Amino acid sequence: MAVNKDNNGYTVIFAAVMVVVVGSILAYLASSLSDKIKENERFEKQQNILYAMGVNENSDSGSVDFIPANEVEGVFSEYITEQLVISGDQITQNDEAYLIDLKKQIAAIKKGETAELPVFIGEKEGKKYYILPMYGKGLWDAIWGFMALDDELTIQGVYFDHKGETPGLGANIKQRYFMDDFIGESVLSSDRIVGVSVAKGNNDPANKIKDDNEVDALAGATITGNGVSAMISESINLYRDYLESIRAK
Repeated sequence: MAVNKDNNGYTVIFAAVMVVVVGSILAYLASSLSDKIKENERFEKQQNILYAMGVNENSDSGSVDFIPANEVEGVFSEYITEQLVISGDQITQNDEAYLIDLKKQIAAIKKGETAELPVFIGEKEGKKYYILPMYGKGLWDAIWGFMALDDELTIQGVYFDHKGETPGLGANIKQRYFMDDFIGESVLSSDRIVGVSVAKGNNDPANKIKDDNEVDALAGATITGNGVSAMISESINLYRDYLESIRAK
């Protein structure tokens, strides 16, 4: 007997079968690739942390080039000398602190729970770097990154990324020219830890003034810039006691 393909019942059954088949294929792919996905996420975090402290393969003034994935674990072990976890008044060492999800830790703090905050200590050419993770909210979705500070709490480098900011506008937070503006800025103001803001009307487009706690805003990306400012401020507050301990050394 011929199947009536114009029948509504056939359409419903066909759609249901396709949903089951496609769903099964996607579930299989997700399961089979889960280890590879986790590995890639691990490499990406290591690349980002290293980039913030100036360990990269940038080839010109505009490039943002990371240590290759097939090399990054070895380079990470070479430059990152300590990984710490701050939990309340306790600071412990943890060689996998970079895997801690800062978003979840911030959520725990907002619930009044004790969080685990990772800190990475790196050394390059005899200089020590303190790298802090950051997480915040842009115009459309999440933004995040890392900030590397020296013993005097001067920024030595940053890395920013986003989930869904507007191309050509807010998405430019991950462009080299914007990230490089933060290098040399101090998070101190009149001996207080305050952070660095993304400011419209900064009147310093070349970013030559390094003691104003400001960098010039991105054109057409005010809300994303405000998100970066808030993210830096929140991170500074999360790590304030630890940063004060660095100054006291």
